[in-house]
Amino acid sequence: MTVPQETAGINEPRARAGDAEKDPRPSAVNFVTTEHFALQSARAATIAESTGRATMFLTSASGGLIALGLVATATGVGTAFYAFGLVLLPTLAFVGLVTFERAVQIGLEDYLLMRRIALLREYYFREAPELQRYLVSVPLSEVLTAGSLLAGRGQLFGGQSLRTVAGMVGVITAVLAGATAGLVAVAASSHSLATALSSSVVVALAAMTVLMRFQVRAYRQAATGRLLADLDSGDAQ
Repeated sequence: MTVPQETAGINEPRARAGDAEKDPRPSAVNFVTTEHFALQSARAATIAESTGRATMFLTSASGGLIALGLVATATGVGTAFYAFGLVLLPTLAFVGLVTFERAVQIGLEDYLLMRRIALLREYYFREAPELQRYLVSVPLSEVLTAGSLLAGRGQLFGGQSLRTVAGMVGVITAVLAGATAGLVAVAASSHSLATALSSSVVVALAAMTVLMRFQVRAYRQAATGRLLADLDSGDAQ
């Protein structure tokens, strides 16, 4: 059965209009690509700030410990050494604590930015499914756990907490806190090595446990918070 030429001519513009409605608007494409570029730039800024703060902390810690060693060489393990160490080590631990807190905040910002980029990539694949064979699409959970040596239950945030910049700073801060406790114990116990070691180990492990739990709780709150829920609901719409 042949379609009259007049009917075919009428239906052709309607078909073109339907195809045009299925394609994303040029303005939407421009908005999405601009947002993707802005998110990538923001991630680069967070990574640079995290690296810079960790570098400043490590420089301060290494310089302070070198100074402590020079004082021990010049004056011996005496009153001057204990006085200098009890001022220096708590100060370094405080610097590490504030660096750890800011590094956790920066890590959360980077995690949320990465999540938003993943949502934009889902939009790309939905609007242009032919690109899936050319672009890598990896779930966010696999990206966060890739290459981890700490497998098992709770590995997503529990194992990752030791691999972040904040985790590294937290471990060093805990060691500095333990060294402070050990120095106090040595001065108070008439140079008892067993007392100093036990005090430093207990304080260091306790401080590291508290800091790592704080970081894990912060990441879990970010993963289940209102911001990501809003993003997910917006993506579903």
